[in-house]
Amino acid sequence: MTSPKAKGGESTLTVLLALAVNLAIAIMKAIAGVITGSAAMMSEAAHSVADTFTEGLLLTALRRSERPADRKHPFGHGKERYFWSLLAAMSIFVSGAVFALYEGFRTVFGEPEEQSSPVVGYVVLAIAFALESVSWAQAVRQVRRQSAAEKRSAREFLRISDDPTVKTVFLEDSAALLGLLLAFAGISLHHLTGSSLWDGLASIAIGVLLAFVAYVLATTNRNLLIGRQADPVLVRAVWAYLREVPEVDQVVDLLTMAVGTDRVLLCARLDFDDALGAADLELACVRIDEELRQRFPDLDEVFLEPVPRTDPALRQRVLARYGRLLSDGYQSGGS
Repeated sequence: MTSPKAKGGESTLTVLLALAVNLAIAIMKAIAGVITGSAAMMSEAAHSVADTFTEGLLLTALRRSERPADRKHPFGHGKERYFWSLLAAMSIFVSGAVFALYEGFRTVFGEPEEQSSPVVGYVVLAIAFALESVSWAQAVRQVRRQSAAEKRSAREFLRISDDPTVKTVFLEDSAALLGLLLAFAGISLHHLTGSSLWDGLASIAIGVLLAFVAYVLATTNRNLLIGRQADPVLVRAVWAYLREVPEVDQVVDLLTMAVGTDRVLLCARLDFDDALGAADLELACVRIDEELRQRFPDLDEVFLEPVPRTDPALRQRVLARYGRLLSDGYQSGGS
């Protein structure tokens, strides 16, 4: 499995490459938009400006989330990555989608507009597509490498990953490539028909695309900020290990929460063998904690709570959460 340090360095490289590419493209698109008078081109310029702001926010997320735990933040600053990534999603919507929709509706319902120098637009779009492909290829490589390390499909990895930075870059670069094709279609149809309607419709399509990407990313980071369960594979593996511990009669409850990228908080309520004395119980908890951390490096904090399996209030809480008792055969919920 890829180490957290290596993954963090690769995420930083992916974000930095996307930042440099989007900044260069934003300038080219803005110049081409002014020259051609194309609403779709101006929408794409706003799209690239939004992506540039997004990469800056993601760099902030990567830097601040790596700070160590302190007295005010005993579980560390891992969730800073989710907060800044949420702001990045909002940046895509406000700076990109809203402007593109405005330009599109203004062009569709306003006075017909003449198109000038469409060749400039074609050239800029072609260069932008080539540059975006470089950034997109880096994001794809990271997704494939990390999904292969976790023995998952790329789609499943993107769905359950607790690192929103790589998902953000991958989705925004994919949207950028699709947006360039929409802009090319709008400019081409405007050029062929002489009607600016096509240019406006392309701009609206770009706005809808950006709004959708912003919604997906915002939903992902909202779930992580609220306190999403850890990777179900990890949860099931921890439960299976605890079941086999000699001192444990039954795993009564198992709570996990992602507190950062590759950082999980675990609380296990265990019914221990009643024959254990207080000293034996303490030593068993220390040993189990150490073994859990060795087996599962993503575990950041581990809490083990001895409880009786017959407590009715506790059993009711477990039933309400999972729909069954863990002793009946634990099946992890979705991510």
